[in-house]
Amino acid sequence: MSLEFDGLRALVTGGASGIGLAAASLLASRGCEVAVLDLNPDVDKPLLGFRADVTDDASVRDAVSDAVAALGGLDIVVNNAGIGAQGTVEENDDAEWARVFDVNVQGIVRVTRAALPALRRSSHAAIVNTCSIAATAGLPKRALYSATKGAVLSLTLAMAADHLREGIRVNCVNPGTADTPWIGRLLEKADDPVAERAALEARQPTGRLVTADEVAAAIAYLASPLASATSGVALAVDGGMQGLRLPKK
Repeated sequence: MSLEFDGLRALVTGGASGIGLAAASLLASRGCEVAVLDLNPDVDKPLLGFRADVTDDASVRDAVSDAVAALGGLDIVVNNAGIGAQGTVEENDDAEWARVFDVNVQGIVRVTRAALPALRRSSHAAIVNTCSIAATAGLPKRALYSATKGAVLSLTLAMAADHLREGIRVNCVNPGTADTPWIGRLLEKADDPVAERAALEARQPTGRLVTADEVAAAIAYLASPLASATSGVALAVDGGMQGLRLPKK
């Protein structure tokens, strides 16, 4: 039986846990050969793991080159690596602002730049960036994180315009609060983890957190040949948070 991604090859950054691992695993289950780039690329077969630090251009170039060689080419890049940040605009210093932008925005730039030569040789080239509801909704105490994700949204649109005529589609997913290891660590630090989790769930109209598998399904759609007419799109996977305004019970 022919699978949707048969013969295609993908690279997923931050692919050893959370949304990245869910996306890499789903792509592999649908016939894709998948290489994972991560600081700790401990993944099970059939995934291939390569160590990369997205803040280091040489590290990224070496890892992408090794991944492309192992896969025999490249068709899909999922720019998922990212870190979080809390606080108002005054609660993080310049060094933290630079650090989070370096990972969340410039990391996408470095990986994409290294991957473009291989993507240009593909007959089905797609890039999917992991953005966030924070790019389109004002969330409390997320100034730095929101600023980086707003940049990712704008970057996605600019990349889509730059590379469409080269046959490379570029889209992003905008998850709501997802039940990932990062959120787990965030809740552990809260004064009342149970109350904090309940508040995060309540702000999404579905009344629950988004799952990593739900975000992975959206990534797979945007990366798929079935979405060949889709480029420059931000696909919300947020339990209705972006567009719905439901009455309180």
